[in-house]
Amino acid sequence: MFFFNRNKTVLKDLIPDNHIDFHSHLLFGIDDGAKTFEDTLSLTKSMLDFGVKEFITTPHIIQHVWENNTGIITTKKDEVVSLLKENNINLPFKAAAEYLMDDHFVKLFQSEPLLTLKDNYVLVEMSYINAPIQLYDIIFDLQVAGYKPVLAHPERYVFYHKNFSEYTKLKKAGCLFQLNMLSTVGYYGESVFVTAKKLLESGMIDYVGSDVHHKKHIEAFSNKLDIKDLNPLKEVISNNQFFTAAK
Repeated sequence: MFFFNRNKTVLKDLIPDNHIDFHSHLLFGIDDGAKTFEDTLSLTKSMLDFGVKEFITTPHIIQHVWENNTGIITTKKDEVVSLLKENNINLPFKAAAEYLMDDHFVKLFQSEPLLTLKDNYVLVEMSYINAPIQLYDIIFDLQVAGYKPVLAHPERYVFYHKNFSEYTKLKKAGCLFQLNMLSTVGYYGESVFVTAKKLLESGMIDYVGSDVHHKKHIEAFSNKLDIKDLNPLKEVISNNQFFTAAK
């Protein structure tokens, strides 16, 4: 029993050599992620060492907080790609966005094209305080507009932790679920870890994301997993291949 911990798997060791990460905050200076290009470069190199070979980075779009739009994000992405090439990093590096589901978001997808992960797949999130009152109307209208919602880090919405049936309701409403990989090593706390494990065991997770913002996130990928059956996690990690630029 005293030797059990030695056999636990380190999170970064589960990442395959051809992994596609589609949730991160690597575009410097436009949200709460990388602050400078040096940050972008350091984070990108670290993720390459993990096995990531394609990036779809996703800066926040939150009205009155991170006032990003398609033009700002695309311009910054082009700048970052150019700077990465100057540092001998040539790889698929795309930018989408992580949209907060609120009234502003509804106006956006009803008036202009969204920045998608691939095809019509769009990364969305909620406030960590509470779900929007019109949540299911937003999800329905988003799909009517032709998009497939990929809900970022469902395990982190603590207001659902004691009402697990809401996750089932979200799935039935058409949401795909993207798990933050760091949730599986307890980075966000015990409650989030327990919910992440339950969602994995229930087969409700579709994809994973790093959600890397800074160096502390990178360091946490060296933590060990406290999950006995790693097969569900391995499976959803492999599902990320869907988002490769080669397909």
